[in-house]
Amino acid sequence: MDETLEQELMARFERLTEELRTNQIQAFREDFLEMHYYEQGQFYQSLTSEDRLLLYSLLSPKEMADMFDVIEEDHENMSLYLSEMRPSYAAAMLAEMYSDNAVDLLNTLDKKQKAMYLSLMDKEVAADIRELLHYEDETAGSIMTTEYVSIVANQTVRSAMYVLKSEANVAETIYYIYVVDNEDRLVGVISLRDLIINDDDAMIQEIMSERVRSVHVGDDQEDVAQTFRDYDFLALPVVDYDDHLVGIVTVDDIIDVIDDEATSDYSGLAAVNVEEVDEHPLKAASRRLPWLIALLFLGMITATMINQYEELVSEASILAVFISLITGTAGNAGTQALAVAVRRIAMPEDKERSFLITVLSELITGLIIGLITGIVIFVLVALWKHNPILGFVIGIAMMCAITVANLAGTFIPMLMDKLGFDPAVASGPFISTLSDLTSVLIYFNIASLFMGYFIK
Repeated sequence: MDETLEQELMARFERLTEELRTNQIQAFREDFLEMHYYEQGQFYQSLTSEDRLLLYSLLSPKEMADMFDVIEEDHENMSLYLSEMRPSYAAAMLAEMYSDNAVDLLNTLDKKQKAMYLSLMDKEVAADIRELLHYEDETAGSIMTTEYVSIVANQTVRSAMYVLKSEANVAETIYYIYVVDNEDRLVGVISLRDLIINDDDAMIQEIMSERVRSVHVGDDQEDVAQTFRDYDFLALPVVDYDDHLVGIVTVDDIIDVIDDEATSDYSGLAAVNVEEVDEHPLKAASRRLPWLIALLFLGMITATMINQYEELVSEASILAVFISLITGTAGNAGTQALAVAVRRIAMPEDKERSFLITVLSELITGLIIGLITGIVIFVLVALWKHNPILGFVIGIAMMCAITVANLAGTFIPMLMDKLGFDPAVASGPFISTLSDLTSVLIYFNIASLFMGYFIK
């Protein structure tokens, strides 16, 4: 945000807080409600618990719902916010929210709390939310909303516009209107533009598009996001096993999915939860330590292996100089291959490639990278130490270590994906530590073969 705009926003927040605390009800409501919902959410989250209690007395559940529909916050705070409200007020707010957002918020609570809020809602609204709560996490069903506009094929544009006007105030989007048959099966789609430009007496079935793209309630949210990316949709209809229209997924939810998936992949690659940037140091340490301890034991295997070559190193101490160079470069190559593999797995067009072809392609890539890097280090060492044989040993070891690390960085996440595990769990630190182990083994075995040629 521009610094001047940020300063203006902070000044507005200070004025609102003063109006709130001094009970200037009319002034506060006017200033607060003229802000964008996002800015309202930012102000709300900046308040103390005591100030938020004052806010609940000045805003209606509908006004709070409009703000909560755009708030992005961690689960702990969201449950705290609800607990501050009167149960009837919180239930009314949840009922006014878009159903998919209400479901996300309810999923931060335990079963007893969910049941309490649902029991306080209108029965029809509660039934819609309960239905969405039953869908598995990270599927199209779990992120869809039931607030959409649908019309039937055998009606006129005039009657369709009447339906649209009557339902637009509760629909999450009206840019696409979905067409169903008498049994609620999805048969087509029509845009708002098409309704406006066509004659009022035209039949919907004559102007609708039958090439409607839909997703299934059980489809993975990543696949749904990929469809949005490929087709540039603003919304996608969601159907059940019998092609009945049950909801829509909107682009704002997909942006959240893309953000969550990117964060998840980055967390996996780094072996740390990158979302918890402001957590307590003790809690942060407890999250990071398990991976580090596990990698420590793997590193001890590397140290033990180096110890096995102690006699070799004592005879040719120059070998110790290049250990970190070879292991570090191989680790970097492995991490690069891992990042590409995880990205490739996330892309359906690449995911369909043969497993063997992909691994073979990365093997060739690793050989090319290793060969060029090996030649460079061979020249550098030969000139630096005036020993071409030593340079040759370091170069060959570098080439082999990079090739193996590149292969591991590709093969391991792809194998994990084939076995049904999250490929991002094959984290960068794990691949890097594994590369250290294989690099040391390769390096000292090659060095032992040429010992008599470069020791003077």
